[in-house]
Amino acid sequence: MFEDVLLAKEKVGTFVKRRLEEFKNLGTFGKTTFDFRPFLDVKYEADIFSELCFCILTANSSATIGIKAQKEIGIEGFKSMSVEEITYVLSSLGHRFAQQRAERIVKARDNFHKTLELLKAGGEPSTLRDLLSDTCSKYKVEGFGMKEASHFLRNIGYDNISIVDRHIFRFLKEKGLIPDYKTMTRKIYLQAEEALKGIAEKLGLSLAELDLYVFYLKTGKVLK
Repeated sequence: MFEDVLLAKEKVGTFVKRRLEEFKNLGTFGKTTFDFRPFLDVKYEADIFSELCFCILTANSSATIGIKAQKEIGIEGFKSMSVEEITYVLSSLGHRFAQQRAERIVKARDNFHKTLELLKAGGEPSTLRDLLSDTCSKYKVEGFGMKEASHFLRNIGYDNISIVDRHIFRFLKEKGLIPDYKTMTRKIYLQAEEALKGIAEKLGLSLAELDLYVFYLKTGKVLK
C-alpha cells in the first residue's frame, strides 16, 4: 500500500537525510544552511526567527515562494525591515497576501522573546504546537494554526509531529485512510496525524521523514 513511499526513499533518501540534518542544526545551534539543489537553485543561511517567518509566509501560499522570500529578505532583513519593505519584497515575488504577511512578521518579531521563552522551556511537541497556535495562549503566533505551528517545530528539529497540508491530506484520502472532509478542524487534523503515525511506524520512518517523502511524491521536490 505504501510502495510509493519506499520508492521515494530509494530515489531521494539522500536529500531527505540532508534536509533533516539542516532542521536539527537549526534547532540545536540556532542557525543552519539550507541547500535546496537540485530541486531549486537556492542556498542560504537561516536562523530560528527567519524560519518562523518562512512558516508564516507559506500558509495558503507555496514553499517555493516562502524559500525565495526567506533568501531575499535574509536573517537581518527579517529582524530590521519595515512592513513596507517586506511587503515590497513579497509583492515582487508574487505573494498573494504580501502586506498581511509583512504585518504578521513584524508582530512576530515584537513577540519573538515569548517564542524563545517557550522553546527554551521545552515540552512535548503537541503541547508546544497548541501554545503556538491557540488564540488563548500568550505564546500564540498570529497566522499560526496547527499546521503552521507543526511546520515551524518540524523545521527546527522536532521530528515526530505532522504537517497536515493539502499534499498530506490528498495522500491520506487517496490511500482511503480518511474521508473527504471539506473543512479542516482540530479533530480532523488529529485524526490525520494518527493515520500518519501508523504509516510511519509501519515504514520505520519519523513523521518528519514521511512528510518530506509525501511532499516529494506530490510535487517532485524535496523542500521543507
